[in-house]
Amino acid sequence: MINIIGFIGAALCLLLGWQFPWSKTPLIMGLCYGLASLGVSIMMRAGQVSFGHALYAAIGAYTVAFMARAYPGLDGMWMLAGAVLVSGVAGGLVGVFVVRYRGIFFGMLNLALSMVVYAMLGKMYDISGGTDGLRLDRPGLMGSALERADFETALLLLVVVSAVAMVWLVQRYFKSAAGEALSGIKSNETRLEYLGLSARLIMWQAYVFSALLVGLSGGLFALVQGLVTPDIGAWFRSGEYVFIAVLGGSGHAMGAFLGALVFEVVKLFAAAYMTGIWQMLLGFTLIFVIILAPDGIVGLLRKRRALDAGEQA
Repeated sequence: MINIIGFIGAALCLLLGWQFPWSKTPLIMGLCYGLASLGVSIMMRAGQVSFGHALYAAIGAYTVAFMARAYPGLDGMWMLAGAVLVSGVAGGLVGVFVVRYRGIFFGMLNLALSMVVYAMLGKMYDISGGTDGLRLDRPGLMGSALERADFETALLLLVVVSAVAMVWLVQRYFKSAAGEALSGIKSNETRLEYLGLSARLIMWQAYVFSALLVGLSGGLFALVQGLVTPDIGAWFRSGEYVFIAVLGGSGHAMGAFLGALVFEVVKLFAAAYMTGIWQMLLGFTLIFVIILAPDGIVGLLRKRRALDAGEQA
């Protein structure tokens, strides 16, 4: 059922972008939030919540901006590849230290590291452009120079394909031996060690995977916005990723995108009709979901499916 919803959602995104050109950018941004939250969901699978994963979105976005300035005319696909690679390397280096910790220490250490980088990006004006950020010209995609409308269409198609591919890949990972071991860290880490498995290595692999996904989302953010500022790595952006991951649930890879859908719809509605209190409405939405569906939207859908199966039996 969840897989069917995912394919329908992907088709609807493409249909909406074709029928309503103004919706392309919000759709791309929403899917980018979903990709980043998917990275956070991987760590939640191990019972760990990172409050600083926006660090890798910033790394991915600034990598795209630096490559665009250093190599004018470079294809956007190479920029995205660079964003993923640099984010993965950074995640590997940072992960060596942070995977030693659990619980609040894991979350706050990630937050501290992200805020250090955020502060540096805001201060190093000659390199990062400071709080004004860095602008980048619209690059070509897959060897084609495109006008703005065509570029947004191609980028929407790229993001939808990336989202579908990453959901499939992450779900396969969750069902693999490594993914099951990752869940074991949440339930009983000591038992894993007795079985001869290294919890730190399992956590490190998952951490690098999550950094790659968030870095990809940051690179896509840079391409669609054409501007990269330090705010992409701020603490509140990390909070949004956690908000979406909790809202959607970590029981299935699709949860991140279901959470992103609800997040974007509520945010757009609230910003349009409740300008002064839109953050409060988002907060009430999260409280409502946590009370009625502690496992997120995915958990609610699974319970519904189980009830339907029980009634049929």
